[in-house]
Amino acid sequence: MLSTAGATLAAAPPKKGTQLPNGADNFYTSDQVTVQKVSFKNQYQMTVAANLFVPKALDRKKRTAAIVVGHPMGAVKEQSANLYATKMAEQGFVTLSLDLAFWGGSDGQPRNAVSPDMYAESFSAAVDYLGSQAFVDKQQIGAIGVCGSGSFVISAAKIDPRMKAIATVSMYDMGAANRDALNHSQTVEQRKQIIAAAAEQRQAEFNGDAVRYTGGTVLALAADTHPIQREFFDFYRTPRGEFTPKGASARTTTMPTLTSNVKFMNFYPFNDIETISPRPMLFITGDQAHSREFSEDAYRRAAEPKELFIVPGAGHVDLYDRVTLIPFDKLTSFFSRHLGAASA
Repeated sequence: MLSTAGATLAAAPPKKGTQLPNGADNFYTSDQVTVQKVSFKNQYQMTVAANLFVPKALDRKKRTAAIVVGHPMGAVKEQSANLYATKMAEQGFVTLSLDLAFWGGSDGQPRNAVSPDMYAESFSAAVDYLGSQAFVDKQQIGAIGVCGSGSFVISAAKIDPRMKAIATVSMYDMGAANRDALNHSQTVEQRKQIIAAAAEQRQAEFNGDAVRYTGGTVLALAADTHPIQREFFDFYRTPRGEFTPKGASARTTTMPTLTSNVKFMNFYPFNDIETISPRPMLFITGDQAHSREFSEDAYRRAAEPKELFIVPGAGHVDLYDRVTLIPFDKLTSFFSRHLGAASA
């Protein structure tokens, strides 16, 4: 997700009818997999909404490796996470896509609030749930984080050794993205202005003003819309990936609350990333991805075993849903090698 603090809502509704890019299949379903809506409590007694994917050929008398999948920042499980969970379930894994706290069907008020710690907690709660299932090998649970969830799953894995193998795809370091912007293009003074605006709005909302939103994806394109925003628009504001959760407004999907978004300024997911070792980490990014810097930074800081896998011809959003570009074979070999096969 592109953070553009202070952005205002456009008046035009989302456009329809955009032709899908080659291989784009966000809402893919499989006749090889069963899907069940589930929910469970996190450590703070908040409900986490999720989808459980189980291979139809699974021998439930055996314990099978499982994978948690987290959605992009500002998205919900129906956007990218379900696709990854379905595809990995086709490879024989039990998988679980989840809505992070404050998003989709999961608990948390106000809606669309930013709380990196609670996002990481959502991953650990998902591991709790999977570990309680009789057909899951609780010693063989991995995790995939797409976009912002890549940084949240790293944050979670640092303090949750039950995640035995971690993969990120098109990762955004949501802390660095908000402190420094892409390519370190934001000054400290600009950062302070964003923080000051959030503090002022916080006081206004305490006094009764309406909640304001920031960043996220624009609702309409203009002649001067930034190319990165156009990339996100093509997914979030068209039939390719548009999804509005029950009770939400299509005008504010993907947009965090302005007052909470500054919480990312205190988020440093790559600090101590080397302590995840010897658990393996795989960082997947596109060679054309505007977010590539974050995967490369994490890879530099991580300890072995680690791997940086760069997908030729892929941009950031391409790896959300373009099944002809997403390296599912790489993910399958990574988790098969590090999580192993089903056990009795």
